[in-house]
Order: sequence, then C-alpha cells, then structure tokens
Amino acid sequence: MRATARIFVFALASFLLLPLAAAQSAAAPAASRDADLQLVVVLTRHGVRAPMANSTQFSQYAAAPWAAWDVPPSYLTAHGYQLMKLFGAWDRTQFASQNLFAPAGCAGAARVSIVADSDQRTRETGKALAEGMFPGCDIGVHAQPEGANDALFRPIEAGAVHPDTALAVAAIAGRIGGNPNHLTELYRSQLTLLDGVLAGCGHAPANATRASIFTIHASLAPGSGDTPAALHGPVTTAATMAENLLLEYTQDMSQADTGWGCIDAATLRTIMQVNSANWDYTKRTPAIARMIASTLLDRILKTMQQSANGAAVPGALGKPGDRLVILVGHDTNIVAVAGALHIDWVLDGRVDDTPPGGALLFELWRPRDGGKPFVRIEYTAQTLDQMRNSEPLTPANPPAVAPIFVPGCSRQDLSCTWEGFSAAMHASIDPAYVAAQP
Repeated sequence: MRATARIFVFALASFLLLPLAAAQSAAAPAASRDADLQLVVVLTRHGVRAPMANSTQFSQYAAAPWAAWDVPPSYLTAHGYQLMKLFGAWDRTQFASQNLFAPAGCAGAARVSIVADSDQRTRETGKALAEGMFPGCDIGVHAQPEGANDALFRPIEAGAVHPDTALAVAAIAGRIGGNPNHLTELYRSQLTLLDGVLAGCGHAPANATRASIFTIHASLAPGSGDTPAALHGPVTTAATMAENLLLEYTQDMSQADTGWGCIDAATLRTIMQVNSANWDYTKRTPAIARMIASTLLDRILKTMQQSANGAAVPGALGKPGDRLVILVGHDTNIVAVAGALHIDWVLDGRVDDTPPGGALLFELWRPRDGGKPFVRIEYTAQTLDQMRNSEPLTPANPPAVAPIFVPGCSRQDLSCTWEGFSAAMHASIDPAYVAAQP
C-alpha cells in the first residue's frame, strides 16, 4: 500500500509539474539547431556613470552630503567602462557559440557597426563594448559631436518630431485616475523607506532642516524638451535619487558612501521600484512611448529588413553585410521602445528595470531549409552584485537574461515570424513621429 501511494504521489507531482516544465522551456528557448543567427541589433544603455546633475539640488532632502564622484556629472566612470568591457567579452562568447562570429580574432570586426549618442558616456560605452568583444581590432564608434542632439536617440530634443503634449498629459492622467497624488499613495511604503535612507537611517546625525520627500507637491502638466508630459511629485523626485543610489552601489563605492551606509541590495531593489514607476508612467505609457521611440523602431526594423533582404534599405543603420549593429543610447530609449511594443521583463528581482549596461537584443534567424527568417527578442543585464563587484561573466556566472514575448507576434517558443514581427513593429510606430532620414 505504501509503495502504491508513493507511486501515485510521484505520478501526481509529475503531472502537476508538466505545465511548469513546459513554461520554463518556453521561457528560455535555445538557439535552434535548424537555423542560423544572421543579425543581432543591440539597443543598450550606457554603463555606470556619475549622477546627471550636481547633487546639491537634492541636498535639501538628505541629512548628510551626497557621495562625491571622481568624474564630471553624467560621465561614464572607469568602473563603468570596465563593466562594459566585461559585457562585451561575454557577448563575443555568446555570439561565437551561435556561430555569428569566430571565438577570437578580428575577422568579424568588419561586419560590426556601433552607433552611439553624442554624450561622453554613450561614446565611451561603445568603445568599451568593442574593446571587450574584439580586443585589438579596429571598430569605430559612429556618433555626432559632443552636445549635438541626435534625432535617432533624441528626436524631440533634436526638433525632428513634435510631441502632442496635451495627448501625453491625457494619457498619463487616464492611467492614474486624473490625480498625481494617487501615485504617492500607491508607492508610499517605498517612499517611506527611501525617506528613511535620506534621513541617514540612524547612521547620520538628525538634521532638522532636512525636507521630507513627502513635502513635494504633485502635479501633471504639458512638458518640454524630451518630456512630453511633466509629471512632478514625490515619486518623480524620488526616482532620480533612487537612481543616484543605484549608481553609488554599482560603482562599488564604500559601504559608508553607498547611501550613507543605509543601502544593501535588498533595500535598493525596493527603493528602485519608484524609479521604475516613474519610467512606467512618463515614458512607457504607449501614447508617449510612440512619440519618443518611433524613429528608433523604424530604423531597427529597416536594419533588420536590410539583412533579411540581403540588399541596402534606405534608413537602415550599419552596412548591408553587418552581423551585429550596436546602438548605444539611454534608459529613455529602451523604456520607450518597450512601451511602444508592449513588452515587459523581470530580472534580478526588479520589474522592467533598465540598469546601466542593460540591453534589448533583436535577433534575426535564418532557417537552414531555406524557409523564411524569424525573430527573437531578449533583454539582458548584469545583476546589481555583478556590477558592484566587477565580476567576470562566464557560463557559471552569466548576466541575467529574459526572453521577451511580443504581444503582437510571439508564438509559443517566443519567436515571431518575420511577417508577424514586421507587422508588430509597424503597429508600434507612429509615422507622425518618425524623423526624416538623414
């Protein structure tokens, strides 16, 4: 009887686990043995940088001075450069395992194009990726001069497209019940945790002049620059401060200088939820995402079409024979592309986060039987501790990877037919917000 019961329990458990096993298999599709990887378009955020602005603008909310940085505001750090070299070396290993390039040597370098935004942090990130991926090889980073607004990455700031600010305001208002104070209540626990960190969490002397982030007035109005709608309040201000704490952690600052000794990985993951929320409402909202990302999506599609057709396509990036095109931009670009495509991911305990060096990979595969090409998309990023500790990326210690389901085209194995992918991309692109081809 006991033996029979054990067999029954084992059989029942196996039956119940079948759907889970199938889901896990579908969630991590292996490279097809019946198809070859033909092209990868990588949309990556730059590596670890110094905060964008002088920390004095946030000093009123902190009981003690913010950590000092050894590079100017917004610049890629030496640590950030090294992390991107490590990521480049990992990418080369992965691409070699998929027969996109040889495991070593410069033969494949001629089939790589790197296009970066004009900032120091994006240009240097492109160089670091090239150095890690093809050490000693000659791969240039194509970028406009420092300070120029590149319409590929910043179409609104470049004046190439003109956002509908009233529509942007309505799109956000329609997601938050018309009241920006609702976000403060929704994220009150995360904001309270952050406010405690800013107060020094008992590690810093009490500062009676420190302002709580809950004193910030919440509002929603038409925006300017690259912000079609200006959402203000505790969440949006906290988002920038949470990002600055993330940068301190991933820069491997001392424990005392990382959030005044108040930050560990678990605390940071909770605090970063307000940062992801800010991106979600201000840039991921689909109507806004299409204003920001339509040009980039248009160019990515044309670049992949160029490879699929084997002939030059006007507006494509890189060369017709390229096997790898790397676009080095910003979290804004990745967030907006994701919002326009309605795609999501969970990595390293965070939802839809875009940490330094995180990247969306658009892969074009060609069946060996002569069938039509298909597409897979994934998001990848180093974990918080991999960045903090400068850990080499190996098969035993890989970066986090999330296969992406595209609602408009993905099948059970998370691949899209070429026709389905093209249709999904076209549906996500608003022609009114596609910058003219240079």
